Amino acid sequence: MEQNEDRLAAFHRYRGVLFSIAYRMLGSVADAEDILQEAFIRWQRSDASEIQSTRAFLVTIVSRLCINYLQSARVQREEYFGQWLPEPVLTDPDPFSMVRVDESLSMAFLVLLERLTPQERAVLILREVFDCDYADIARTLGKDEANCRQILRRAREHIAEMRPRFQASPQQKEQLMAEFMRATSTGDLDGLVALLSSDAVLHSDGGGKAPALPNLVHGADNVARAILGGLARLVPRNLTPRLAQINGEPGVVSYLNGRAFAVVTLDIVQGHIRTVYIVTNPEKLAHLGDLPAPPC
Repeated sequence: MEQNEDRLAAFHRYRGVLFSIAYRMLGSVADAEDILQEAFIRWQRSDASEIQSTRAFLVTIVSRLCINYLQSARVQREEYFGQWLPEPVLTDPDPFSMVRVDESLSMAFLVLLERLTPQERAVLILREVFDCDYADIARTLGKDEANCRQILRRAREHIAEMRPRFQASPQQKEQLMAEFMRATSTGDLDGLVALLSSDAVLHSDGGGKAPALPNLVHGADNVARAILGGLARLVPRNLTPRLAQINGEPGVVSYLNGRAFAVVTLDIVQGHIRTVYIVTNPEKLAHLGDLPAPPC
């Protein structure tokens, strides 16, 4: 019994790191929790005498489980109805103890990770986000260090091709979110277009279970019209919006009858909104809980 209690305490000590890795790898709260449950079972069954580092051992288990899951889930992602977006998570307050809230947790970065292979994703996250040694990464992937360095180089190149060079400040992000909310709530088409970059893109994920546009929308004018026109015809008018920190960025959670109905986050580049992410799939919002009390 004492050994089991010690193992439970050790697992909970690193749970935040493990969840952070699994969520970034999978983009799903539910799947990340399933991975952690399986990792805990394997941790309990392991031989303690053969483990030199608890953290490294648990990170290895979680990383391998995530890689296996992504390889098996590829067909499911390809058959997903409409656009697939990661599940949004609240990061203030943080119910999942994310440990590290940074740019790698943003919706924009998680979407970029979808372009990488499972192994590229694992190496990039472990090295760039959690600063793991190449030796530990090599053991996790069952490869040599030189090969892991090559995988990281390819992953960096893929990400660099799509990432903006200049990040907006937190104040600028909050200001643009406030202006975005004002323009959308008042139906100000010209004002909304002015906030968007010329190459703006709208992503919306309903999973076939909630209102969403099945295809990407490109261009400032088209995006603005889609938000004010197309989505306005599909979305209930009696929603209650609440500003929130979503994946470390300013966002809005809209509630219907007290339950989360939609989440909106923005990707800001050079003073304009480059990407609008809207998630309405109820399965991806269930963990957000009920409508919070209004701010004082």
